[in-house]
Amino acid sequence: MTATEASRGFSSVLDEAEHGETIVITRDGRRVAEIRPASTGNADALRAFARDWGAEHGSDPEGARAAPAELDALDDVLTDDSDRWNE
Repeated sequence: MTATEASRGFSSVLDEAEHGETIVITRDGRRVAEIRPASTGNADALRAFARDWGAEHGSDPEGARAAPAELDALDDVLTDDSDRWNE
């Protein structure tokens, strides 16, 4: 897709990316950019890392009890699919 086409139909470009497509943008026949789906947050891996790290490095009992709630809040943020640009 040329840069001009991408500019004129940017909403369509975003729709394609949202549905898993990678769009290559060209200028004068040269590849200059790619627009691809955004990676999703990996909250499960982050949660596992935090728990493993706490077990390995020790944490106070109060912090250990608080961690799951904080991680759940972090999970909510990382997996929130709302469109903050339109808020």
